[in-house]
Amino acid sequence: MRYELALVVPIYNEERCIGQVVESWRRTLSTIGMNHLLILLNDGSTDNTKAELEPFSHEEWAQVIHKANSGHGPTILEGYAKAVDLADWVFQCDSDDEIRPDHLPGFWTIRESFDAVIGVRTGRVQSLGRSVISFCSRWTVRALFGKGVVDVNCPYRLIRSSVLKPILARIPPDTFAPNVIISGALSHAGARIHNEPVLHEGRRTGVVSIVRWRLWKAAIRSFLQTIRASRKTS
Repeated sequence: MRYELALVVPIYNEERCIGQVVESWRRTLSTIGMNHLLILLNDGSTDNTKAELEPFSHEEWAQVIHKANSGHGPTILEGYAKAVDLADWVFQCDSDDEIRPDHLPGFWTIRESFDAVIGVRTGRVQSLGRSVISFCSRWTVRALFGKGVVDVNCPYRLIRSSVLKPILARIPPDTFAPNVIISGALSHAGARIHNEPVLHEGRRTGVVSIVRWRLWKAAIRSFLQTIRASRKTS
């Protein structure tokens, strides 16, 4: 069965909100009215997330995947790989409810004029360290791939499957921040990109999984992987 849209949701230790988040996305998708599938990837959660996802495993509109922990980036890539073969459009969002589903109808309405509609987070409050890393990521992508995507790592993006699939083939499965590389590859390929503001409300449950020195270690890893990816597209 071919879907119009596949929604990719990487999940890790979100027992307190994941049920509400899934129901919220389901309601929004049903309102829009397109044929859709939610791909819910539980990345080896150590809390009660698996049990919270169980009710959705029997729904025809959901595909629940429980996997060994591999990290946020590899989980996104696994979801993308499944989604491009199942649907004409792929949408990725995170499971922490920091950006609500309310913006999706607007993305969907304008999609046919573009290859990718990428969120630009507004109202986002970051630590100094995260702000520096976000700035460096944006300018690294611009320097290596060219202009195109404003918020290069925004986890709220709608991409045409026919455009995304060949990009995925060039990204290693262990990539830490694949959305950064995908943003660059879209720019480099001359894809039709629209940057759409979305309200970032901040995490209301759970905890951020990368903190302090691990954040900088992850940033360096992402920087090096982005450089390697740019060489493959040149």
